[in-house]
Amino acid sequence: MNKHMPIIGVTMGDPSGIGPEIILKSYLDDNIKSNRLIVIGDFGVMSAMAEKLRISTIKLNKVNSVSECKFDEQILNVYDLNNVDISKLKPGKVQAMSGNAAFEYVKKATELAMKKKIDAIATAPLNKEAMHKAGHVYPGHTEILAKFTEAKDYAMFLYDEALRVIHVSTHISLLDAIKGLRKERVAAVIDLAHNTMIKLGYENPRIAVAGINPHAGEGGLFGDEEIKEIIPAIKLKRSEGINVEGPEPPDTVFLRAKEGSFDVVVAMYHDQGHIPLKLLGFHSGVNITVGLPIIRTSVDHGTAFGKAWKGIANESSMKEAIKLAIKLA
Repeated sequence: MNKHMPIIGVTMGDPSGIGPEIILKSYLDDNIKSNRLIVIGDFGVMSAMAEKLRISTIKLNKVNSVSECKFDEQILNVYDLNNVDISKLKPGKVQAMSGNAAFEYVKKATELAMKKKIDAIATAPLNKEAMHKAGHVYPGHTEILAKFTEAKDYAMFLYDEALRVIHVSTHISLLDAIKGLRKERVAAVIDLAHNTMIKLGYENPRIAVAGINPHAGEGGLFGDEEIKEIIPAIKLKRSEGINVEGPEPPDTVFLRAKEGSFDVVVAMYHDQGHIPLKLLGFHSGVNITVGLPIIRTSVDHGTAFGKAWKGIANESSMKEAIKLAIKLA
């Protein structure tokens, strides 16, 4: 393989979930195995999954540093943190051991990316309950990455060919999302949307900002958050030359974006953006954490404990996350 190709670190996710399976299945894709990948996880778990899936065309290579990797289409490197007792692993169950392991994979991948040992991270899903049970109290991947990169302005960006959405707030209560809405944050997320879309190849991205109230407040009839916080942010960014419109009624803006009126939608809170994206691209959507000093993409689904270690998990989102990480890197 070309030594100038980017190295993508793929975190294994929660060992009790579908992460090991969807990573191995993804590496069977010709467009992925022709690139330089390293799984940051547990060699024993990956070996057990390869045996379960009866995958004989991939040789797993255990390494303890990126420099030990052998990049070849028939070899998948595993940076072995050796933090799972396979005899105690319970597939499909919440375990502190698995939660801790998943956390450690993200921490190590972030460290490698910050040191420029790898060029991007693609993450398999972790389980928040298991992670909390292990004592790592974070709302999710985004907050862990922000902590270890010391990022200030960052956001969750969901990407699919059918729709692209970025969020002003994510893992907080709906009440806090409304009470905490500030024009400064809306303006920062508009900037992140603009810059990310340019990186993805859009020359002059068309950005729509959703309102937070029904009908985008309808001139203050259904709430004044649009008047006080959202409109001033839009006016500021428009004066700076960014192609942004809104606030748009939340019940129609995502359909209009899907039909081509906008390239990306700024959603005000978690479910406002997640529901339309998952409806249209549950198996193909990718989560990008934007605003970090490193590149990170992820599947847009959870650990799917009901399917774990049964050989029936769908790897489509993992494949798209890896491909997008390669593209961004």
